[in-house]
Amino acid sequence: MSSYIRGMNKLPLEKRVQILTMMVEGSSLRSISRVCDVSINTVTKLLIDAGVACAEYHDQRVRNVAAKAVQCDEIWSFNYAKNKNVKSAKSAPEGAGDVWTWTAIEADSKLIVSWHVGDRSADTGIAFMGDLKARLANKVQLTTDGHRAYLKAVEVVDFDADYAMLNKIFATDYAGPGRYSPPKCIGAVKSLIMGNPDPALVNTSFAERQNLTMRMAMRRFTRLTNAFSKKFENHCHALALYFFWYNWVRSHKTLGMTPAMAAGLTQLPVKFTDLLTAMDAEEQNRIVEKRQAVIEDSEKLSWPQSN
Repeated sequence: MSSYIRGMNKLPLEKRVQILTMMVEGSSLRSISRVCDVSINTVTKLLIDAGVACAEYHDQRVRNVAAKAVQCDEIWSFNYAKNKNVKSAKSAPEGAGDVWTWTAIEADSKLIVSWHVGDRSADTGIAFMGDLKARLANKVQLTTDGHRAYLKAVEVVDFDADYAMLNKIFATDYAGPGRYSPPKCIGAVKSLIMGNPDPALVNTSFAERQNLTMRMAMRRFTRLTNAFSKKFENHCHALALYFFWYNWVRSHKTLGMTPAMAAGLTQLPVKFTDLLTAMDAEEQNRIVEKRQAVIEDSEKLSWPQSN
């Protein structure tokens, strides 16, 4: 790293690793700022920078994934206010309301192959399925829940897969008034939609378990708190950081390795130090290119000759 970069007002590498680690362990931004003794603006800026880098890393590296069975699901959260409260909310920004994160997990490697943030409409489902299709190297067995947006999405993107839906049946009675948890699942119906799916592989358990991991690892997904996202962009940055950590950094206990290693995308786990070092190098390149452009522009100027 050049002396120019070392001279910038930048947190030490160890401190930045600590901040990112706390983010993916479920700590809120303000608690991180207190524990690490840094400004909340510093924590937020690091989240944004890391989120951009992680999104690019996923887009470039999670390609040509050899998979057997893929499970899809969507998880709810909200930005600034829930949909029913947006109209009465004070100064609600664009993107306020319910936010759904669509995920596709490979059953064997537990790799998150694709993720997409938006609403729960068919248009969002089409974008999600199109991205998933582009990242797979072979025909797979696809399982989703009974959300009808998946039917149109699979058809529109011409997804060549053995596709089945798992429609769960829930009891209508609750334990008591005010209960927040969903009703008890009393059965499930497997519907074969397209191709020749194996009934034994029609399952969404891994995707649903992944939803729990997301709620545990990101404070903004915690229910019944004030830790929800206040900006849609930061919500997406937090998700990009989480999926980078889940796929490449965190060792899956069942697998004994990271999902990216199990999927054959890498031979060694990636560390946050690797991410931050790459971010610093990219920042250095941008600074050098900017300074070089300024120098070239100044050389093009035609200065008048003095008498």
